[in-house]
Amino acid sequence: MTAARQDAWTPDEDLLLAEVVLTHIREGSTQLKAFEEAGKRLARTAAACGFRWNSSVRKQYISGIELAKKQRKEKMKRKDRKQETAPVSDKAKERNVENRSDELRLDDVILFLQKLDRTMKTEGSRAMEQEALEKELAGTKLEADKISIAYEKLKEDYELLIQEHRALLSIFEKARKLSAFEEV
Repeated sequence: MTAARQDAWTPDEDLLLAEVVLTHIREGSTQLKAFEEAGKRLARTAAACGFRWNSSVRKQYISGIELAKKQRKEKMKRKDRKQETAPVSDKAKERNVENRSDELRLDDVILFLQKLDRTMKTEGSRAMEQEALEKELAGTKLEADKISIAYEKLKEDYELLIQEHRALLSIFEKARKLSAFEEV
C-alpha cells in the first residue's frame, strides 16, 4: 500500500481535481467515484480529495458545475431519443420540442465564456486597485510617521521654550528684587 500525500495542494492539483469531478458530473457518475479517481491520480485519499473539493475548489467552479449538469442532461436526452424506436405521440413530440430549449447551445457556451472573461477582468482590476490602495496606505503610514516625529520635535522645543521662559522670568524677578533692595 502506497502512502497518501499530505503536503499542500498546488493549483495544478486543484485543476486536475476539478476536471475529474466535472467529467464525472458530465457523465452522470457520482462525486465519490470522482474523488476515488482523483485520489489515485494525485496519490491522495478519496477523503482528502472530497474535502478539498467541498472546502475550496467547488466554489471556484460553480458555473462549470452548472454547465456540466446541462451537458449531462443533454446527453441523457440524446440517449433517450436514440432508444425511442416506437412511433412518437403528439404529446411526446411537444415534450421533445420543449426539451430542446434546455439543450446546450453554442450561444450558451459563448455567453458563459464572455461572462467568465468579464469576471476575470473584474477580479484583475480589483486586485490592481487593492495593490494601489495598499501602496497608498503604506505612503500614508510613512507620512504619518514623519508627522509624528516632527510633532515630537516641536513638543520638545516647546517644553524647552517654557523652561527658558520660566528661567528668564526668574532672572527678571531676582533683578527686580535687587533693584528694589538697592533703592531702600
